[in-house]
Amino acid sequence: MLKKYFLLLTFLGTVGQVCMAQSYDIVIKGGHVIDPKNNIDAVMDLAIADGKIALVSKDIDPKQGIQVVDAKGMYVTPGLIDIHTHDFYGTQPDHQYEDGNLGISPDGFTFRNGVTTVVDAGSSGWRTFPTFKSQTIDVSKTRVLALLNIVGEGMRGGYEQNVNDMDAKMTALVAKRYRDIVVGIKLAHFEGHDWTPTDRAVEAGTLAGGIPVMIDFGGSNPPLSIEELFIKHLRPGDIFTHCFGQLGSREYLVDLQTNKIKPFVNEARKRGIIFDVGYGGISFAYSQALPAIKEGFFPNSISTDLHVGSMNDAMKDMLTCMTKFLAMGMSLHDVIQASTSNPAKEIKHEELGNLSVGAGADIAILNVREGKFGLFDYTGYKVTTDKKLECELTIRAGNIVYDLDGLATPVYPPKKVSKSKAAALKSETH
Repeated sequence: MLKKYFLLLTFLGTVGQVCMAQSYDIVIKGGHVIDPKNNIDAVMDLAIADGKIALVSKDIDPKQGIQVVDAKGMYVTPGLIDIHTHDFYGTQPDHQYEDGNLGISPDGFTFRNGVTTVVDAGSSGWRTFPTFKSQTIDVSKTRVLALLNIVGEGMRGGYEQNVNDMDAKMTALVAKRYRDIVVGIKLAHFEGHDWTPTDRAVEAGTLAGGIPVMIDFGGSNPPLSIEELFIKHLRPGDIFTHCFGQLGSREYLVDLQTNKIKPFVNEARKRGIIFDVGYGGISFAYSQALPAIKEGFFPNSISTDLHVGSMNDAMKDMLTCMTKFLAMGMSLHDVIQASTSNPAKEIKHEELGNLSVGAGADIAILNVREGKFGLFDYTGYKVTTDKKLECELTIRAGNIVYDLDGLATPVYPPKKVSKSKAAALKSETH
């Protein structure tokens, strides 16, 4: 009995000494930190404690970390934010993105790409949002925010043409009730030469306290004027997604005759209209993106429009989208900014997308893999590049949730002995 008691005291003493010596849960050593919000673009160390960023410094003693991550030769960025995804997966037949089989379960596709926050882009409406919340949002490790569809049922195929179910007041009421999760309003897929859906979505955004509206312009014949959309219908801070799409039923940004951005597009940007990639299945074409990037017209935010179809076609995932913009001429810093602090600002959650001391510890560690890679769009046009972004490790809320190559030492943190368990062990010795 005395021997057992002695061993327990020795164990508890050792644990106490280790805890006193190790001030941080995780120390990330030697990575090139890119944090656009804080103007950091340099080799730095970073420490995490209690789920938050505790220190960003040139040299942090690795002995202070319970886990140490060797990030030498890699890039340490805020956790990526994808503001156009479809996460309301389910089993309802013919429901498509609303509780249907075209949505995805976020945790299976986010962390392996360094993504820690997604915004579901209108899969649910005011009537179906509570189901989406309990079914997906509340049980995901990924932070899942939402744009509420102006259609009460949400993104349910042909039903989205139902103007009678576009209720601005009810949409705003539900958005305000869940203001910590609902970050905007979405209009998508409406087919018709009619401004009513756009105006009701904007009305809902205004009634909900000025939250942004994301517009997927659907299609019409003849196409609705995007100049009129930008100047007469949208407000500063509203988001035009699929900005590099080129479909016959929609007007697009680049004039194919001059191969230049249409002049009113730059005026819209000055007015505060946000241009989001929203890559999707057929909503991105190099014939739009390449001349725009060449002209210096970069997207405000890079996003995927991630769903079952797009992820298995040209889009693939967030890092592939980011790699395409690197290959087209954007700098790594600008690509990271368009995937972290910019989207955080667009959804009015600027506490996200940065590595400020005290901020939640959502972090991506990225590697630039060298080789020969082909990056194609849905038309079959291919751009080749010798560099591709790859996620090595992802931290969400201070915990390692994805580690490709076992960078962390130890790979798994030692289990902490709770006070109650220590007391129980002590009582067993008497």
